[in-house]
Amino acid sequence: MIANARMYSVDAACAAAWRALLEWVLHRAGVEGEVVDHRPPLPLETLWSRPDLGCAFMCGYPFARATPQPIPLVALVPSPERYRGKPVYWTDLVVRDDAPLHTIADAFGRVMAYTTEGSQSGYQAPRRFLAPYAKERGGSLFASTIGPLITPRRVAEAIVTGAADIGPLDSYAHDLLRQNEPGIASRLRTIASTPPMPIPPLVAAPTIGSGDAKRLREALYAAGGADELQAARTALLIEGFVPADARTYAVLVAEAAEADRLGYPRLA
Repeated sequence: MIANARMYSVDAACAAAWRALLEWVLHRAGVEGEVVDHRPPLPLETLWSRPDLGCAFMCGYPFARATPQPIPLVALVPSPERYRGKPVYWTDLVVRDDAPLHTIADAFGRVMAYTTEGSQSGYQAPRRFLAPYAKERGGSLFASTIGPLITPRRVAEAIVTGAADIGPLDSYAHDLLRQNEPGIASRLRTIASTPPMPIPPLVAAPTIGSGDAKRLREALYAAGGADELQAARTALLIEGFVPADARTYAVLVAEAAEADRLGYPRLA
């Protein structure tokens, strides 16, 4: 089996911490496997479709739409206070710290960055958030968009360098940047945030046996409290892992459909 945490490997330190945690999980579960990199620009869709996928983060929007659906293992609970001990996240809409933009309306007519159209935090959540504004204004909100930039880090870099004026950041990835990449994160300022939604689950391929899935799930629960993983959990802002219910992710598809109904089919 393979394991991967690319979605939240925002820098080398996070990638190393995730590797240590996932290697521990594979060993604890007693399954033969390895942690693979699958670095950008390789599409995440090819990772999620692998029949040997044992444990990897999967964005909730494609997870909810997948047929057959991967096996949900667990959901992560981020440790920062703003998550209130729940397995949720949202999108922070960020601008450069010195930009003359203070409300979401100030950003209209500017350049919007995005990750990929299949991303909940990097595209679908901001699209739903902005749909009422587009409906009220009768059309597009931005002068142009820049993307797909693939990762939250590249969105952050586009804003810091001035290639984009505003962009969406997965809130948990944003917090990891704040902790591990303050040189970038300090150049960003949040002007709006979308409502909380279920955080991306850790999943296994639907072809993985139920016994292996059970052992991986139990190992992930144990990783949330293992003394030897304290440094990794601190680096990754992990409070723990809790059950992931596939049904809770249906709301993401419903929210995307509502953006369509409001007449805002694309970020524009």
